[in-house]
Amino acid sequence: MKDQIDRPGANHGKFRDPRVTAAGEPRAEVRLTHPETLWFNTGTLCNIACVNCYIESSPENDRLVYLTTAEVVDYLDQLAARGWPVREIGFTGGEPFMNPEIIAMLDAALSRGFEALVLTNAMRPMMRPRVQAGLRDLAARFGDRLTLRVSLDHFRETCHDEERGAGSYARTLEGMRWLRDAGLRMAVAGRTLWGDGDAESRAGYARLFAAEGFAIDASNPAETVLFPEMDESVDVPEITTACWGILGKSPDEVMCASSRMVVKRRGAARPAVVACTLLPYDPQFELGETLAEAERPVRLNHPHCAKFCVLGGASCSA
Repeated sequence: MKDQIDRPGANHGKFRDPRVTAAGEPRAEVRLTHPETLWFNTGTLCNIACVNCYIESSPENDRLVYLTTAEVVDYLDQLAARGWPVREIGFTGGEPFMNPEIIAMLDAALSRGFEALVLTNAMRPMMRPRVQAGLRDLAARFGDRLTLRVSLDHFRETCHDEERGAGSYARTLEGMRWLRDAGLRMAVAGRTLWGDGDAESRAGYARLFAAEGFAIDASNPAETVLFPEMDESVDVPEITTACWGILGKSPDEVMCASSRMVVKRRGAARPAVVACTLLPYDPQFELGETLAEAERPVRLNHPHCAKFCVLGGASCSA
């Protein structure tokens, strides 16, 4: 997912002007009306490189560097000062468990009464003894307020490994079995890359969860999240102000009405707040260094805004 001002392919000519569409119609915008989740991108380094990673995480990509616990705590303080009614603190990457301070960050969020959600591949970084000990301690003190959402792209091993590399399905299931036995709450994030229908996908996950004894409800979209694919080469419509009525949707349903994400760019002195977990590199979605600055509206000037959020109805939050 690269910075693209002149976007190629089927969307050429679209998503140029943040105020109006290619047809000259007023572009839709979304206000932060009910902040529920504050995300922290703990860094884009990951132990694997997936074929279709949303933010190009890999063992080499450090465009977003590791956040520190002190930086997380500063934004938690800002939450209190601004009075945002946030219930959930989310941690994503890269692979969050590669960040050496992830357990301390989780402790800081949970100790303040928030729920915490970690997006993980449940592979080697999570399985280090120090991390396992930290997770057991957090589970003992905070119980179900901590959830690990495991990236299991498909219930079939062949499909998952096609995306994440040979043997990754087996290693992820090993991590999930450890989480199960340690009493940690789990959810799963799958993908619709292979064209299965919703019912077929959920039935497949349900069979897997039952066979493994995973306490995950495959029929609950909050516990088994199926993300639509985001291909910038596919032609998608721009979202105008008229689309809300046409589609029967409200701007309040879109992810940027309820969340923001903190990132730290390589070489930057301080973190910044961006509008969306899916667009950390596009400069037009950087809102400032503080939560106060991040309260301004977001114009839906990217194909992902249309395909993933408005038309796909997806959300990274629980």
